[in-house]
Amino acid sequence: MDLQVANHLFIVCGASSGFGLAITRALCREHANVMGIARSEEALIRLQDEYREQFTGIAGDLREAETLERIEQALNGKTLNGILLNSGGPPAKAAADTSAEDWDEAYRLLFRWKVELIKKLLPVFLSQKYGRILFIESQSVKQPLGNLVLSTAMRAAVTGYAKTLSQEIGKQGITVNLLAPGSHNTPAIDRIIKDKSRQANISYNEARSAMEDNISVGRMGEAEELASLALLLLSPHSAYMTGQTVSHDGGSNKGLFG
Repeated sequence: MDLQVANHLFIVCGASSGFGLAITRALCREHANVMGIARSEEALIRLQDEYREQFTGIAGDLREAETLERIEQALNGKTLNGILLNSGGPPAKAAADTSAEDWDEAYRLLFRWKVELIKKLLPVFLSQKYGRILFIESQSVKQPLGNLVLSTAMRAAVTGYAKTLSQEIGKQGITVNLLAPGSHNTPAIDRIIKDKSRQANISYNEARSAMEDNISVGRMGEAEELASLALLLLSPHSAYMTGQTVSHDGGSNKGLFG
C-alpha cells in the first residue's frame, strides 16, 4: 500500500526513543521528511547521520517556550503535512500520594506544551486546508490504570482537547486523532514494571509476566507495530477519520468499546 507520504514533512515530538523513534524511522522508510524534536542531541545526530537529507533535529525540552519557538521558526514557510505529539509520562503515584507540585509538573509535561504548539502550528494547517494531528497518549484514557493518577488525569484532558479541536477544524481538511497504546516493549514500560515489582514484592520478570497475562494476545506490543497504525493516521488515507481515540493494546482493555 502506498501511504502517499513521500516528500511530505512531519514533525515528530519525542523522536529519539520509543514510539517517536519507531515512527520517525517508519516515515523515513516511506521517503517522508521528518523534523524530530528530542532532548538528546546525540540521538538526533545519529538519526541525521542515518537518514541524511530526510531528517533534521531540534534538541530541546518541549516544556520550554524557547523550544516551541524554534520549531515554529524552523518551518519558515514550509508545507507541514502532519505532527505527532508524544512525550514521556510523570512518576507513578496513587492519588493520595500526590502533591500540588506533582500536578503542576504533570500539566506541563503532558498537556500545556501540546496546546501551545498546536496554537502555533494551526494557522499553517488552516492556510493549507490540510493537516494531520496525531497524539500518542495511553490506554488509561479508556480504562484508568492503578497508581498512575497523574498520567491518567492529564491524558484524559488531552483527549478532551483533541476531540473538541477535531470538531472545530474538521471541515478544513485537518484531522485530529489520538492513539491509546497499552504495554509495549519501549523504555517507558520498564519504569512501570519496576514499580509493580516493588509494590508486589516480586521479581521484575514475574511482574512482567503478570502484565502479559492480562493481554489477550499474550505479549507486549512492539513500537514498530504501533508505528504502522500511526503512519496510516498521518497519511492522506485517513481523511475520513477524525476525533477518534484508537486503542493499540493487544486486547488488554476489556470494555465493549476498547
